[in-house]
Amino acid sequence: MFKNLHRRQFLMASALAGAVGALGIPAQAQTVIPMVAIDGYPAKSMWVREFSEFFIPRVNERLAAGGQYSIAWQEAYGGQIVQPKGVLEGIKLGLGDIGIVTTIFHNSALPSQAISGVTPFVSADAHVVARAVDEIATEFPSTLEEYAAENQVYLATAVVLDTYQVFSKTPISSVSDLEGLKVAGAGIN
Repeated sequence: MFKNLHRRQFLMASALAGAVGALGIPAQAQTVIPMVAIDGYPAKSMWVREFSEFFIPRVNERLAAGGQYSIAWQEAYGGQIVQPKGVLEGIKLGLGDIGIVTTIFHNSALPSQAISGVTPFVSADAHVVARAVDEIATEFPSTLEEYAAENQVYLATAVVLDTYQVFSKTPISSVSDLEGLKVAGAGIN
């Protein structure tokens, strides 16, 4: 599942560092840019940990190499600013500058990102899935327009979970065993 994950995050870090550099802020000794990173999930969550322990240090390294900019990160995870479903709105409202949007929670605002819940096929290679979602974003401008309507910029798909788990009070052996049960989950059910 994590094959090439660090490579993808390095590319995301490069994109962010490039975007910061393109802000057009006049070069001085070093410009410090305050940035609030948000996620509703706790810091121990896989994607938050990767963001904090890999992505942010790579952005810092890239900016340090240029010598003109640095970021003063404020990391706020685990409900400090937003709940798990609140990252999209939190960034839109300016509560955070960058975050990990769990797109499956936002089918109405980001319908193109519902692809993971409606496609009739899957891949065991998370890198392939993430790359496919990035290619769709590049090929179909409506994907980027969805994010722009939410006052955001799509950087990349950093993390793809390869599975969801099902838990039940009673054994489930077939689809018919679900009849009459309340089933809850993220995304389209």
